[in-house]
Amino acid sequence: MVNYPNDWKIMQLKDIAEYRRGSFPQPYDNPLWYGGINSMPFVQVADISDDMKLCEKTKTRISKMAMPKSVFVEKGTLVCSIQGSIGRAAITQYNSYIDRTIAIFKKFKIDINQKYFMYQLKRKFDIEKENAKGSTIKTITIAEFGEFSIGIPILKEQQAIADTLSAFDEHIENLNKLIEKKKAIRNGVLEELMSGKSRVGKFKEEWEKAELSNICKIYDGTHQTPKYTLHGIRFVSVEDIMNLYDSNKFISYSAYNTDFKAYPEKGDILMTRIGDIGTPCVVKNNEPLAYYVSLALFKNITVNSEFLKYYIMSKNFKKELDDRTLHHATPKKINKCEIGKCKVKFPKNNKEQQVIAEVLTAMDEEIISLEKELDKIKQISEGAMNELLTGQVRLSV
Repeated sequence: MVNYPNDWKIMQLKDIAEYRRGSFPQPYDNPLWYGGINSMPFVQVADISDDMKLCEKTKTRISKMAMPKSVFVEKGTLVCSIQGSIGRAAITQYNSYIDRTIAIFKKFKIDINQKYFMYQLKRKFDIEKENAKGSTIKTITIAEFGEFSIGIPILKEQQAIADTLSAFDEHIENLNKLIEKKKAIRNGVLEELMSGKSRVGKFKEEWEKAELSNICKIYDGTHQTPKYTLHGIRFVSVEDIMNLYDSNKFISYSAYNTDFKAYPEKGDILMTRIGDIGTPCVVKNNEPLAYYVSLALFKNITVNSEFLKYYIMSKNFKKELDDRTLHHATPKKINKCEIGKCKVKFPKNNKEQQVIAEVLTAMDEEIISLEKELDKIKQISEGAMNELLTGQVRLSV
């Protein structure tokens, strides 16, 4: 129970607004309900993004035939998911039709700032959704929905709170856009450099092409189901590839010494090969690491390791990996021998390999720095949301 300030009203949703579910004709898989001339956006739960906006384009469009059996909402209407991924809220940016898994706020019974109400709604769902009914698809019924209580200050304070939280959201959105732009630039530069179309510095030496097995030795991890221990040798798998040393799984020293043909060392590369395929990581130090069969280990690499990591990320290499992948397997996988047959193109001059890797590493470091800033702003925003929406911190109005 939240202890709101004494000068705030505490009201239930049913006393604040009029709302209803959206609708859609059944069955969902009838092709007549979708697309066609004069079709319109059809909003489902997946179309409400985590940043409290609708996606720019809905995944599906509702046909003219299905429109009378759905619910139309105008741009600027507050909607909130009450089934599936519950608690996703947004103020619609365009006219659309709404699915039955979403509640629509048609009219407010009191003077209330719609954005403030949306933030309160999201926060309330964050608290309540763990107790929602249903084990697979979590649901809040309309009746339960109406019983939700929120705190309501005077309208000016609502506006001030909404403006403050919106400023955080705008900053987060701008950072996300900047990160995506930087990633797109990095990807473009990576393709240009790895194809040899663009050269760095004054390097003019020819490039060579070789099978991966000719420039490194390839191993896979233990095929045994690991017996984890509280301490010992850190154990990594596919899910740990981006942060090897953050894994909190360990195996015994004796298992490490008996179950592995080769051990990761500084400068080696680990690459995913089962489920997720082709995500590489350069081993940064000599801390002992045990690794599962889902990872391939590249040792005795005769080219620059960082260069090879980026080449593995190139479209050409990824396509060859994909062509050699067993897509019918569950999960999909690529065999160790097939990895070794993939071709690598590289400059003869080791210095050029190094410079290329340094260019791309610098770009990645900038992206990582921006991502850390984004995480920090998100944490501050979440703290501000909790404090402002409960009245723990008050704004001057």
